[in-house]
Amino acid sequence: MDVTAAMQNEETTVVIENVGLRRAGKRLFEGLSLNLTERRIGLVGHNGSGKSSLLRLIHGLIPPDQGRVSTLGMDTALDARQIPARVGFLFQNPDHQILFPTVGEEIGFGLANQGLPQMKVMEQVHAFLETHGCGNWSGWAVDELSGGQKQLVCLLAVMIMQPDLILLDEPFASLDLANRIAFAERLRNLSPQVILASHDLDLLGDCDRIIWLDNGSVRQDGSPAEILPLYRADAAEKAGAMM
Repeated sequence: MDVTAAMQNEETTVVIENVGLRRAGKRLFEGLSLNLTERRIGLVGHNGSGKSSLLRLIHGLIPPDQGRVSTLGMDTALDARQIPARVGFLFQNPDHQILFPTVGEEIGFGLANQGLPQMKVMEQVHAFLETHGCGNWSGWAVDELSGGQKQLVCLLAVMIMQPDLILLDEPFASLDLANRIAFAERLRNLSPQVILASHDLDLLGDCDRIIWLDNGSVRQDGSPAEILPLYRADAAEKAGAMM
């Protein structure tokens, strides 16, 4: 399906149309066009390939210099303030995302920001934590949590808002193996569309689609079975050249 035709379905997808972007005088994207409709999409690419910038374009955190990005029917350059109500963003480092001293305050921030009374917010937070097996976490101090627990708090803070799309930028980077496996399992069970950038290829195998970015361009685009072996081989070749 071409990008123009995909615009008819833009309420349930992300449409990137002829996008150009420069950052700090460097060209990141030029003429980039994608139609992102699959339920689970993985982004791979070496450092500097454009994965994080693409996620930020989709969320409206940065506007394109040219072209158009439509996220769930919202033009990211014009409707950036509306996007957080429907699109969650999970950053690589939870310490860069967490704002409040306790788990309950952090998870309830979005609800409070919608104008719900504080008592109602805490009722919903407690019920939500119970549902996810964290019923006693509400009063816990965030700075006493492990890295995996902090990342889970950030994910729960996104999920409680019931977004239609969740963007994740290297969410496994600070987690040990056990926490990566547990966190990946939670992601598999999410109902919203997920677009995930990660170097952890073993946890991308069940995605519906993999997009390999290379120097701001799409080098390969297809199923995990098609793309991940090619990307592994390329990384191994680059590693060999460094030795």
